[in-house]
Amino acid sequence: MVFTVFSDEHFMNEAIKEAHKAAELGEVPVGAIIVADNQIIARAHNLTESLNDVTAHAEMQAITAASNFLGGKYLTNCVLYVTLEPCLMCAGALYWSQISKIIYAADDEKNGYSKYNKNAFHPKTTVEKGIKAAECSKIITEFFQKRRN
Repeated sequence: MVFTVFSDEHFMNEAIKEAHKAAELGEVPVGAIIVADNQIIARAHNLTESLNDVTAHAEMQAITAASNFLGGKYLTNCVLYVTLEPCLMCAGALYWSQISKIIYAADDEKNGYSKYNKNAFHPKTTVEKGIKAAECSKIITEFFQKRRN
């Protein structure tokens, strides 16, 4: 039996695909996926405009989908890949989910959790950042440039 282990770059590329889906809908282009045992168990992107819901961030949608997939509220042994640094609201939800690892691409200097609380995640959660950061920053920047024009 052949077992393929995907890289962090592979999974971030999947999150980037979700960000592009959000942009096509006129949503802020943030995408997220959650992985368990090297398998994508949740895909999501921002839906705040579509659902008229300020809490419908990509991370929140992914947490709900992953919890439904697993049949429980805790996401231990799961990894979140997200194209933009989570906001404080999403960081709180991720804290309660007890997710094992968060990997985000681009920093969010205006609304990212680290601006408010660098210790926002569960003590057992590890955080990595910067994978494909330039590409994800460009997606966000271009989206807002187009909206201003």
